[in-house]
Amino acid sequence: MTTNLPGGALRLADDLTISRMGYGAMQLAGPGVFGPPKNHAEAIAVLRTAVDLGITHIDTSDFYGPVVTNELIKEALHPYPADLHLVTKVGARRGADAGWIPAQDPEDLKAQVRENLEHLGLEALDVVNLRAPGHEQATDVSIADQFGALAELQQQGLIKHLGLSGVSDAQLTEAQQIAPVVTVQNLYNLANRTDDALVDRCATENIAFASFFPLGGFNPLQSETLTKVAARVGASPQQVALAWLLQRSATTVLIPGTSSVAHLRENFAAAELVLPEDAVAELDTIGS
Repeated sequence: MTTNLPGGALRLADDLTISRMGYGAMQLAGPGVFGPPKNHAEAIAVLRTAVDLGITHIDTSDFYGPVVTNELIKEALHPYPADLHLVTKVGARRGADAGWIPAQDPEDLKAQVRENLEHLGLEALDVVNLRAPGHEQATDVSIADQFGALAELQQQGLIKHLGLSGVSDAQLTEAQQIAPVVTVQNLYNLANRTDDALVDRCATENIAFASFFPLGGFNPLQSETLTKVAARVGASPQQVALAWLLQRSATTVLIPGTSSVAHLRENFAAAELVLPEDAVAELDTIGS
């Protein structure tokens, strides 16, 4: 394992090594993750700065925008650096009213993969995550048909690796009986630790656990304890929350999103922040 990437590197397969500090492209789209960016030039600058900083892991999806973020990524970064890995998701579409519409039919999932390929300008996708039914509140409903459809495309060479998003422990086990899983992307952060056991399992099995909403998402993390620890270690509360996640397990990866270069650099700096044991113990008391 190399360590010259922000936050260190995580090797998930022979052809898949990613920086543990990644970038989530969701916020490049307009308000509500819908429509064009507020500042097109800034969006392009954010993507190029992320790569310049050494980030090799960008999370995206065709349903961000929709299509907006994938087209921005292609405009900013194509032809892509050899070490850059794009992780996309399928399993939903967007309505004209900006609503999120579950799209779980196996044939529709295959169509979504092909759309991501087209809009990113790729012949094969590095990683495709299945956005499971329920998503933020994972259930144990079977995902065999959906994941099996993606496994078929993997066998055809359109997808290199498979992952899951918004899943339960049982769904991870079910998927692994169909094809290897390299990533799990679930709601998890300093205050929402429902998936503690799943984080530990992923570490044991060398599966990347990518926390979506690592800073709370639309309800930013707020904690007097977090604020006090941040002041003590000389960092922002957001940086401390990200650093805590990196220290939570060896296979935790981060995909904080932003549409600002300055905010991107602030998030990136968290990769170098090492929290002392007493600070970690204090922060651990926040979680539910």
